[in-house]
Amino acid sequence: MSVSISLAELATTIGAELHGAESSTVVSGINSLVRATSQEVSFFSNRRYRAELLKTQAAAVIITAKDHTDCPVPVLLMNNPYLGYALAATLFNPPPVKPVGIHPTAWVSPQATLGKNGYIGAHAVIEANAILGDNVFIGAHCVVGEGVHVGADTQLIAQVTLCTGTQLGKRVVIQPGAVIGADGFGLANHQGEWIKVPQLGGVVVGDDVEIGANTTIDKGALEDTIIERGVKLDNQIQIAHNVHIGEHTAIAGCVGIAGSTRIGRYCMIAGGVGIVGHIEIVDHVHVTGGSIILQSILAPGVYSSGTPLELNHQWHRNYHRFKQLDEMAKRLTSLEKTLK
Repeated sequence: MSVSISLAELATTIGAELHGAESSTVVSGINSLVRATSQEVSFFSNRRYRAELLKTQAAAVIITAKDHTDCPVPVLLMNNPYLGYALAATLFNPPPVKPVGIHPTAWVSPQATLGKNGYIGAHAVIEANAILGDNVFIGAHCVVGEGVHVGADTQLIAQVTLCTGTQLGKRVVIQPGAVIGADGFGLANHQGEWIKVPQLGGVVVGDDVEIGANTTIDKGALEDTIIERGVKLDNQIQIAHNVHIGEHTAIAGCVGIAGSTRIGRYCMIAGGVGIVGHIEIVDHVHVTGGSIILQSILAPGVYSSGTPLELNHQWHRNYHRFKQLDEMAKRLTSLEKTLK
């Protein structure tokens, strides 16, 4: 559906101040600085794109007051242009109207409870005693296991599996291929053989959570794995049993979180981070990409680990020196004592 709006209306909608243009100017979309036309707006939130800003032909650019002097076209001033971009993009690209009903190839247990105005797509399965709230969208090939609860206005896009013991809050969005509530990796060793430990907990997901494609969240061993409200999870994340993630934490792709780790509220975990089990990360922690977390983080801040990329032959030389650090430290301590 095409949306057209005046710059004045757009400014009001996203909370910006319009400067340098007629308030009645009509725009109908948002695009990159390079591709935007005189009927579209763009945004500038990263100074790496200053060259593109100087050449843009957009009708207006969402930008901060600090950067707007470089802009050759009218501006929509905001403290957070990226937020403005998100709001404008949502305005110009409203979600399609969802269908209502049950596809003829879907299977719904007679013991399941369905809310009003929902949709169950092709080849989806809703098992016994599952409870779906109002306006729930279940995409093609999804499986909602026995006794699972799905809150109102939740969307399972496609091929999502919700195993028994899973509870989803309201307005949850789960992308294709995600698996919620599979058994955690619980094994006991007996004389060299691995004996499976039954996983008796579940997964509780709060309101307004988003879960990316092919992300997996394991059920708890005894207590539940908990994802609090507002958490945003990227694609291909592994969350092990009994992990607890606090409100509004965001985690990027390919992060692995081992069992019984507790992550606080408003944290940011960048891509490729590995987190060992049974540790705590407090609120307002930001971990940069590729880091390995081996112990609890008990103070807010930005944390990093790992070796920066360098030429291979230099890395090999430095690697051999890494193995000598302990001996070098002992020699340095001995020399310091001698000098004293």
